[in-house]
This record gives sequence, C-alpha cells and structure tokens, in this order.
Amino acid sequence: MKLLFDFFPILLFFIAFKLFGIYVATAVAIAASVLQVGYVYLKNKRVENMHLITLALIIILGGATLIFHDETFIKWKPTIVNWGFALVFLGSHFIGKKPIVRRLMDQALYLPEKVWNRLSYMWVVFFIFSGVANLYVAFNYDTDTWVNFKLFGLMGLTLAFILVQGVYISRYIQDDNVANEVNEKAMETLADVEMDSVVVAKHQQEGKDDERQPPTSPDTK
Repeated sequence: MKLLFDFFPILLFFIAFKLFGIYVATAVAIAASVLQVGYVYLKNKRVENMHLITLALIIILGGATLIFHDETFIKWKPTIVNWGFALVFLGSHFIGKKPIVRRLMDQALYLPEKVWNRLSYMWVVFFIFSGVANLYVAFNYDTDTWVNFKLFGLMGLTLAFILVQGVYISRYIQDDNVANEVNEKAMETLADVEMDSVVVAKHQQEGKDDERQPPTSPDTK
C-alpha cells in the first residue's frame, strides 16, 4: 500500500499525459506531489526525507519544464532521484554505524552483517541501473514510450527487485529457523539422555543395596 501511495503522483502524471500532453501532466505531477506531502504531514506530523526530496525535484525540474517549455528537465527527474538515493545508500557505509537499509529494517529482521551490506550494495546498483535505464529510454525513444516506461517499466523493475531481495533474505531466515529447530531438538535429546542416566543410576544403586542386604532366613514352622 505504501508503495502505491509513493507512486500516486506518477499515476496521475500518466493519466494527464494521455489526456492532455506532457506539460499539463507535469503541472498535475507537481500538484499531486504537493498534496501527497501535505497529506503525510497532516496525518503523521512529519514527512519522510524521500517525499521532501521528490517534492523539491518535481517543483524545480517540473517548473523548469513549464517555464522553458522543454520536456528535457522533467525527463531527468527519475534519474536524479535514483542516483541521489544511490549516493545516499553508498555514503551510509562510511557515515554512521549502519547502512540505511539496515536502519530501516533492523527492528524487523535479524541478519548477519555481511548480508545487510550485500542488501545495501544491491540497492545502490539498482538505483544506478534505474537511472541509466531512464535516460536511455528518455533520449532514445519518443515521449509517449518514456511515459509508459516511467510508470510501468520503473515500477515493474522496483517490484521485481523487491521480490528478488525477499527471496534472498528468506534464505537466511529459513536457515535461522532451522538452526533454532536443531537447537531445540538437541536440548530435548540432551534432556532425554540426562533422564535416562538418572533412571539407570537409580537402578544400579538399588542393585547394590540389594547385594549388601544379608539374605533372610526362611521362616520355620
């Protein structure tokens, strides 16, 4: 649901473009982004940095598109956003104690440090690739193709990447569960062995006591 909410301005941009063209669509995207950030602030009394950065870029680049009547500015926006996030994710390995992806998901998942680092670098590569893909489509195909790619292509890439990451993470979650089951089984086995030892020792002690007792004389009548 949150992912769909984040793509809300893009969806309106797509609809407006199909009906009225790139410049009306740009104005709609600016208005939708302002409404999106305003709604988030009214609901949560705070706004995520992602929404603020996206809002600033859509206002600056979208405004330049409308002022200069040049769609090149708005076409650069997805690439700048993706490369900006790539830089932030990469920089988090050198600034702060944890990569950003770990800070966001650390409370929900327990993973080895090397796995967190791999996930973070995977996001860096994905953001860079998405930015390059956007530029390639934007300047090698017509605007209609770029708009379709902006909605369906980039969203599809994002969903596919999230699914791949989920599969990768699940490997370690499953291993952890298996390890817990093995540990529990080992504890049960250890408890059984200890119980058997107690029983055997008890029988041995009873046997020794029987040997030490003198034989009883048969009753005589």
